[in-house]
Amino acid sequence: MSAHEPDSRPLLLGGPALGLRLIVLGLAAAGLMVADHRQHYLATARDWLSGAAYPIQWAVQAPLEAWDSLTGYFESRTRIEAENVKLEADNLVLRLRQMRFEALEKENLRLREMREGSARVVQRTLVAEIVRVDLDRLRQRVLINRGTLDGAFRGQAALDANGIFGQVTRAGPVSAEIILITDAEHAIPVLVNRTGARTVAYGTGSSGLLSLPYLPQNSDVVAGDLLVSSGLGGVYPPGYPVGRVLSVDRNPAQPLLEVEAAPLAALDRDPQVLLAWFDSTVVEPEPAPEAGAAAPESTAREPAAPASPANRP
Repeated sequence: MSAHEPDSRPLLLGGPALGLRLIVLGLAAAGLMVADHRQHYLATARDWLSGAAYPIQWAVQAPLEAWDSLTGYFESRTRIEAENVKLEADNLVLRLRQMRFEALEKENLRLREMREGSARVVQRTLVAEIVRVDLDRLRQRVLINRGTLDGAFRGQAALDANGIFGQVTRAGPVSAEIILITDAEHAIPVLVNRTGARTVAYGTGSSGLLSLPYLPQNSDVVAGDLLVSSGLGGVYPPGYPVGRVLSVDRNPAQPLLEVEAAPLAALDRDPQVLLAWFDSTVVEPEPAPEAGAAAPESTAREPAAPASPANRP
């Protein structure tokens, strides 16, 4: 086709009858609209078209809805897990505050007066996750995910929801090692809550057993007695649960009793521990002797055993 030849291709609505065609189509459209408005002739057609278009609409919308559902599921799960962690931490803190109730119910007037005048209180706590466990006859220790950057320090007391767990023996920037109260190198000064008799509880290397080797034959101690921390040694405050007496062997041929106790802390089951900061400004006074009772022996005559890890004699 040359540049001077006219284009013979038909155009849409082209030709001399363009105006007439527009008028006819306009009248047809107006008629259809009027008929649909008055008689609803096109309602069925629209219903059929809507039904035919629904699978297409669903196919287009389904990926978006699936993505929204998936992201919503993970967001809900993450939120629930975070809430569970927070609730567990809050539960540990609340149980720590209530931990001394059983001891307070059974102690006599002398111990209550001593508590009112000298009890050290928890000032701050920090929940730590246990990341490694080392429980055998030679070592009873765990590694936690808190260190000096979080304020942890060597000799800091660690507790769980049931009682005293142990203490920090080595603190790094982001982790720390805790020696359990059942470690063979650990000793903690305790007292029998029912009578106030003081002694020392040694670890045995077993996660479920403590030994009390320094109670004389005339000591008033029976199976089931609650052992609480005496406050001596400067690590653990007085009045916190340590264990419960399992057995008492009274051999007349021996000058001392053979007493075994079970720790109250869930040493082999806890996923978390609570690092605690106590009020260190309060000094525990010696309890006043009861009327008619003999003066208590000097604490220097008691078996000397620091709360910090020490070699068992």
